[in-house]
Amino acid sequence: MTLSAAPLAAWLHVLVGQLLLPVLIALGLALAAVIVEAGIALGERVRGLARLRAQADPAAIAKLARRRIERADLLARAGPMLGLMGTLIPLGPGLAALGRGELASLAEAVILAFDTTVLGLLVGLVGFVLGRLRRRWYDSLLDALEGAS
Repeated sequence: MTLSAAPLAAWLHVLVGQLLLPVLIALGLALAAVIVEAGIALGERVRGLARLRAQADPAAIAKLARRRIERADLLARAGPMLGLMGTLIPLGPGLAALGRGELASLAEAVILAFDTTVLGLLVGLVGFVLGRLRRRWYDSLLDALEGAS
């Protein structure tokens, strides 16, 4: 008994098509998270690091730093992945629409693809920059505390 690939391909197409809305929602949440993280980082730089220096608890500072850097790193990695998923998912139906001569549908799919790509890259870029800045800030703070003791 041979198994035809057509039903599996159709099922796969339906499954992937159902992922578009969750990917767009996740991308929107990632954008919101990166905005919040940027605000937290600004607060860290303006007052937070000075407060931490006054506490002089290297273990607590290292734990906090690890958590904040991991959040920024997660956004730096997840943003572009979500953007790529948001790029590829609508392109399949868009190319199928091109085959049927529906240029308007193709144009909508391509616009959505480019928008999600740019948004994903923006989230990744901001997450990357925040992670690098936080590493520098916390390494410097921990070095200063170790030098003072």
